[in-house]
Amino acid sequence: MIEIIPNVHPLAVHFPIALSAAALFFQLGARLFAPRPWAQQWAVAGHWILWLAALSAVVAAFFGWQAFNSVEHDEAGHLAMLAHRAWALPSAAALLLLAGWDAWRQPAERVNPWWFVVLLTGAVAAIGATAWHGAELVYRHGLGVIQPPPAESAKSDAGPPAAQGAPAAGPVAAVPEAPAGKHVHRHRDGSVHTH
Repeated sequence: MIEIIPNVHPLAVHFPIALSAAALFFQLGARLFAPRPWAQQWAVAGHWILWLAALSAVVAAFFGWQAFNSVEHDEAGHLAMLAHRAWALPSAAALLLLAGWDAWRQPAERVNPWWFVVLLTGAVAAIGATAWHGAELVYRHGLGVIQPPPAESAKSDAGPPAAQGAPAAGPVAAVPEAPAGKHVHRHRDGSVHTH
């Protein structure tokens, strides 16, 4: 499995995304229907799911930092990773702050005020933007995935893939280990450097 999934970050990222959206759903429902007797149950669900979302965001950020320092990437991929990180850290911090306030100030059965629901909506939107940038790392820049070999029908007489502007296919070469506090870049031409 390690050859296919080089780090745990892709497995961890879905939890804060799904849980924060679910927390917002229950918190908003509890606020909208506060006079109803079942709104209290929605509030309890919203509190617990928010706390789990914050915990999962810490786990995802930890493994994201590990991936940032270990996944092979080029200069364009590095810039995309910086954009993803620029959204991820404040989003996770906002979720942690909201969950911390929620756990400290609100009993689990009490409905949160509107201002809290509005701030949670902003945090969930920021987590969505983080997820978007993360998806671009994989689907646009190919970070963390093994490139499949070219199909027979895709071969042409135009020369090797590198001459056509496409990355060379084949098995992924081992990335040299970077010194502490640095990470490795592998360029399309095969050269490697650390910074």
